[in-house]
Amino acid sequence: MVTADLMRRHPKATEGDLAWMRQAIVNDRACAGVARAAGLPEAMILEAPEVHRDAASALASRTGVQADIAEAVIGAAWLEVGLEGVQGAVLAAFKPLMDAAVPGQRDPKTALQEEAARRRLVVVYDLVAAEGPPHQRTFESRALVGGEALGQGRGRSKQASERAAAAEALEKLAGAA
Repeated sequence: MVTADLMRRHPKATEGDLAWMRQAIVNDRACAGVARAAGLPEAMILEAPEVHRDAASALASRTGVQADIAEAVIGAAWLEVGLEGVQGAVLAAFKPLMDAAVPGQRDPKTALQEEAARRRLVVVYDLVAAEGPPHQRTFESRALVGGEALGQGRGRSKQASERAAAAEALEKLAGAA
């Protein structure tokens, strides 16, 4: 559904651009946001038996679980009412992300990798720290470009911390150019 709508919106976009835009729109963070906007994590907690509410609450707070809930509800709706019945709601749920999608736009890690390759440099990510309990962990990573630490970032996942580090490294590379 999302891919077909992206193709309709951006008929001149390359296959690679469409793939990157789709990945930016349909990923764990985006699906978790859709689940939160629809109130699905709260529904999961309320429907859990009283003796399991604490466990359900801990699970429902995790981005990956929220994304899985959204995907499960979309899949169940598709099976129940078919593509035409669910398509409008799915496209509406992802509309803000689809509106923001721009052909040629890359996530910071990909953009850094491409820039480093142009300069014949290697990008390596180092995990600097992982703090907090397993269900509320915060990660800190740094991006080393050509052996030099150019970016540092924090996030709720290792990937998010690496994206933040890549974004900072990109800014420094752009300033040095």
